[in-house]
Amino acid sequence: MELHGERLIPADVETTWAALNDPETLKACIAGCESLERTGDNAFTARVAVKVGPVSARFTGNLQLQNVQPPQSYTIVFDGQGGVAGFGRGSADVNLTEETPAQTKLAYEAKAQVGGKLAQIGSRLVDAAAAKIADDFFRAFEAHLQAQSAPVAADAASAPAFAPKPFEPPAGASAELPSGATDEVPSAAWAVSSMPAGASGEPAVASVPLGEPAPAEGAPMATTASTRWGWWVVAVVIAIVLLYFLAR
Repeated sequence: MELHGERLIPADVETTWAALNDPETLKACIAGCESLERTGDNAFTARVAVKVGPVSARFTGNLQLQNVQPPQSYTIVFDGQGGVAGFGRGSADVNLTEETPAQTKLAYEAKAQVGGKLAQIGSRLVDAAAAKIADDFFRAFEAHLQAQSAPVAADAASAPAFAPKPFEPPAGASAELPSGATDEVPSAAWAVSSMPAGASGEPAVASVPLGEPAPAEGAPMATTASTRWGWWVVAVVIAIVLLYFLAR
């Protein structure tokens, strides 16, 4: 019996290779597979229930990977025993090539021999059953990879886009912007328009003469040295004038 074909897998080469070497993935995709366990670096044991024409049986077999060239190709050597139903043994060559960055072309070519009741039902039925098993496997394999990639694509699509935080003017400054300005980046015109007349751009620091109580909230405060000393000069002049008239 000979079987060959090609399939386009909806995944990159590395992902496809990893899935083909994952026992849990293979078990989920092989129809009738009851168990599939790794027994070595490149060896597996499997138990599969198969029906070929009027013959139904459970086959217990061994699989060995040879000529392994990751992530491009390997050869599967297999043999299985199905009791009175017969036996099967053979090999299959599997090759992976990149079709696109997100697609892999899988080509396979298998040769097998069967004996017992399987050999008595005719090669045509055996070939048709083998082709259906292969087709069912690849359909399930492709669906499995698509299901794995769907949550990743959904998470990427639902990720919030970056949005710049609107600019907030400092406390006490005018929140109105000049014509043409936006609320994302403060403009030089807004910075100038928000300052009091005559300001130099540096924050004004209120000062209180040493030994005097601070003014009540809301009361005007002197903000420059020249203003503070100007009021002291006026007070001293008034005091001198008053003393002069009292002395007379």
